[in-house]
Amino acid sequence: MKKIIFSAVLISFFISCKKESKDHQLQLEKNTIKKVNTPECYLGVIKKDSVLMHLNFEGNQLISGNLIYNFYEKDKNEGSIVGQLKGDTLFADYTFTSEGVLSVREVVFLKEGNNYIEGFGETVDDNKGKVKFKDKKKLMFDGKLVLAKTACK
Repeated sequence: MKKIIFSAVLISFFISCKKESKDHQLQLEKNTIKKVNTPECYLGVIKKDSVLMHLNFEGNQLISGNLIYNFYEKDKNEGSIVGQLKGDTLFADYTFTSEGVLSVREVVFLKEGNNYIEGFGETVDDNKGKVKFKDKKKLMFDGKLVLAKTACK
């Protein structure tokens, strides 16, 4: 009789250990699954000019995005952006083609609610083919170019 009770206790112990192991494994899998963020799209229109921005974030990291400046009666600037959201400000490198020339310049947008406001400031060429802001502390967000959240197409 003691052998039967001992065997039953032993089996219960192994079953509970196996269940805890499975629960622990499920918890580990949940913790390692990356959060997939929904793409975000923004559109700004000023008279006959428009700007479209498409963003894909992973946490605060902008892993991919597209930015299109479509200015009336001027060449369209279209390219990709990659950067990081620091607080409420998106700093990114914009790699684009305009008039057949590939360029890289730093862009900045201030997040306000469901909008992004483009920032401007004095720029310098870093002699490596990239145009950067001279002093990020002096950036201006005057509200002239506001991109409102819109449905992605």
